[in-house]
Amino acid sequence: MESATVGSTRGRRERLRAATTAEIKQVALELMASGGPDAITLRAIAREMGMTANAIYGYFATRDDLVTTLINDVYTSLADAVDAAWDTAPAKGPSRRIQAWASAFRDWALANPEGFRLIYGDPVPGYRAPEGGAAPDAAHRVCTGLTALAAAAWPHAEHLYTDSDFQWSDFDAGLLGKVRPAFPDLPPAAVALALRIWGHLHGLVSLEVYGHLHTQTISPDKLFREELAQLVRSLGIAPKG
Repeated sequence: MESATVGSTRGRRERLRAATTAEIKQVALELMASGGPDAITLRAIAREMGMTANAIYGYFATRDDLVTTLINDVYTSLADAVDAAWDTAPAKGPSRRIQAWASAFRDWALANPEGFRLIYGDPVPGYRAPEGGAAPDAAHRVCTGLTALAAAAWPHAEHLYTDSDFQWSDFDAGLLGKVRPAFPDLPPAAVALALRIWGHLHGLVSLEVYGHLHTQTISPDKLFREELAQLVRSLGIAPKG
């Protein structure tokens, strides 16, 4: 009986701790949304939650620990979203897989603007990521997922890049460490293509997340769809997939 009571008490404490941790992270993102990356401080979060500064240190020892956790959470969420889109799109339709991955990326960014800004926007002032990065697994998944777009298109697009003079030495060693083991048959020109595809997708999504398209068009979704259609055409892939 006593053991059951102890277990029940421990369970309540764990649930309370998990709920408080989740609230801390949510408040941090809200502060970032209203005040920018430098608004994320443990004291400000404690004030918003009605906690003492000392109490919040029991959950995150430093502000950098919190930021690392936030980055890992949101980056993993993004990786899950784009991986699921890739896995459920028709494998024999490269254009559809590219469009599915790209659309999932945009949908996630619009649903999580603070998360997008945290991993792709202005850095949190003074933040120092741990060795290896804040979210190495998620970053690897998104990087290889993006390269998979180029790999899917490469059999159709290769003839368009016969004059490419990219060499492996043109790329960062960290990038090559991610993509070459996953795609050993891709040449340097295909890795450059992956970066150009990234530029297409990231550019429009960033403009939309940061509000720069708001006064330019009432149909940013149509703009994005047409950009994707043009992208797959430029890769020599029939839009029908």
